[in-house]
Amino acid sequence: MFTTYFIYALCVCLLIWGGKFAGFKSSQLNEDSSSFAVTKPLRGFAAMGVIIHHIALERAFQNANGGDVAGELNLFLNAGYRFVAIFFFYSGFGLIRSFRTKPDYLKTFIKHRLIGRIIVPYYVSILIYGVFRFAMGERLAPSLWILNILGFTMMNNYAWYPVVAAILYAAFYLLFKNIKNHKICFALMTAIVLLMGAIFCVNGHFTWFAGPKNWWLDRNNPLYQKWWSGHNVWWFSGEWWVNSAPAFLIGMIFSRYENEIRSWFKKNYWLKLAGVIAVMIGFYCLTSYALEHFGYWTEYSGQGEGILNKFITYFMQIPESMWLGVTLYVIMMKYHVVNPVAKFFGNLSLETYMMNLIAITVCRVFLYTKETLRIPFGMEPFYWAGRSNLMLYAASVFALSIVLGVLYKKLCALAAKSLNLK
Repeated sequence: MFTTYFIYALCVCLLIWGGKFAGFKSSQLNEDSSSFAVTKPLRGFAAMGVIIHHIALERAFQNANGGDVAGELNLFLNAGYRFVAIFFFYSGFGLIRSFRTKPDYLKTFIKHRLIGRIIVPYYVSILIYGVFRFAMGERLAPSLWILNILGFTMMNNYAWYPVVAAILYAAFYLLFKNIKNHKICFALMTAIVLLMGAIFCVNGHFTWFAGPKNWWLDRNNPLYQKWWSGHNVWWFSGEWWVNSAPAFLIGMIFSRYENEIRSWFKKNYWLKLAGVIAVMIGFYCLTSYALEHFGYWTEYSGQGEGILNKFITYFMQIPESMWLGVTLYVIMMKYHVVNPVAKFFGNLSLETYMMNLIAITVCRVFLYTKETLRIPFGMEPFYWAGRSNLMLYAASVFALSIVLGVLYKKLCALAAKSLNLK
């Protein structure tokens, strides 16, 4: 458990280093708690959390204690959507703040914000992953190569975030540009977010509708050999696509009413904070209950695709992902952290996230035997060489994610400049 204790201790230190406490009086609040200079490092913490989450998902970490349920980094094992919810919350928050404070903000929104910061990086990552996967020896079906390069299927399994972000950004632009009544805009944004959730709940994790009921439980079924029937191939084929996105909507709403919210918390702050945390705990328990008694992976229950269970789980889970941003916002009114490490990752958050799967794949040489590395890209091998390399693996993933993230950022900047998007 040395790796776990070391990383947990490091996380605690980073949450203390550079901390700013406003004071014990309710009226004493950090006036800069929602500023870009403060929320950018928070995204840096979220980026580090996502990387640790991906590391914790490795079979070697889950089996590190002899198959014990509580493996290494267990606190991060199911926490990925929470870290991504932070990104969504402050993305929605920032859009509304810029819309309200910057004249003609929407005039350059498509060019600079949507295409320059979301779409171009998405397609640059596709080219990088295409070259990497080919170099790793993958020989995909020509139709899959084409769809991957076009971005309609997943060349990079972790690249779902920019797809969802692009949809939300485009919806924000179209609604707030063409509809003057902002209450209607918020209502339609809510409908779009819920529609994405419904698409996953019906779509499931793979093309279950391609054959008879429960065909996927038979490993000898010919459909198993079809490239289009697998996991992580199509858009919205996983709960991670949708269970954190509602935080975007809450971020927009909080930004719209920020002045009123801050004024309300200046009286009896500590009591109200306790209430916010209590609600957060309640939503956390609700999520745990939903995942345990209903769940998303219902295709493997033997009862068919289980669409209803997915809907129930989705609607019971999203209150937590939405309320997490609220909880952090309220805490940061009193205490927030800005340090060089968080600022560094904040400036490289999307880049390290997008390049993380290459780092995860390459660094597996520190965990697994040569034979077990002969697996499809992004998949997890079952056997591992020994737990003594866990720390080396985690450190290497972080280091390589940073190096690749820096290079990727430069490539995106060059692409944007060549397209006159800078």
